[in-house]
Amino acid sequence: MKSKTPDREEMSGHYERFHPTIGKRIAFRPVELERDLERLHQWMHQFHVIPFWDLNIPLDRYRKHLQTFLADTHQSLHIGSLDGVPMSYWETYWAKDDILGKYYDVHPDDQGIHLLIGPPSYLGKGYALPLLQTMTAWLFEHQETQKVVAEPDIRNDKMIHLFTKCGFRFQQEIQLPDKRAALMFCYRDTFVGSGTYD
Repeated sequence: MKSKTPDREEMSGHYERFHPTIGKRIAFRPVELERDLERLHQWMHQFHVIPFWDLNIPLDRYRKHLQTFLADTHQSLHIGSLDGVPMSYWETYWAKDDILGKYYDVHPDDQGIHLLIGPPSYLGKGYALPLLQTMTAWLFEHQETQKVVAEPDIRNDKMIHLFTKCGFRFQQEIQLPDKRAALMFCYRDTFVGSGTYD
């Protein structure tokens, strides 16, 4: 029997876990336009973000972009924090309703992830993997999801390495409308981090 893909509201709430590897509490909450607009706009202008997000645009244009993304029901936008301090941005989505779903044999319950760490002070501290593990664990709480997908820019070696450490495996290079990407899959039974919170 084909499972019913749930409303994106399943991922629109809050999620919080203590990660023992870094000794910090990781939390995700929904993006709020007025609360987060200037924060995200600033992050999009960081040198390490610009090449892969291409959203270093004026504030009024970014507001329209964020409004459009918040209204898109196939995805959810999140602010990730460490011990209560906002420091990362996440987009999660149902792959079947995303452009990516046209590039592989998509299952109705496949979910995908985009992410960035905003403040440069959080780079190189070993936080990215625990954050990704926690978000991936949240996606796998939807029991019908057996696979989480990602499509980092093929030039972004650090991001590809990060996904690989989390259990994602490279499938193939694909040409998306906005980038050449590495299609990567993480299956529930090979998720590296599934036992992290036991």
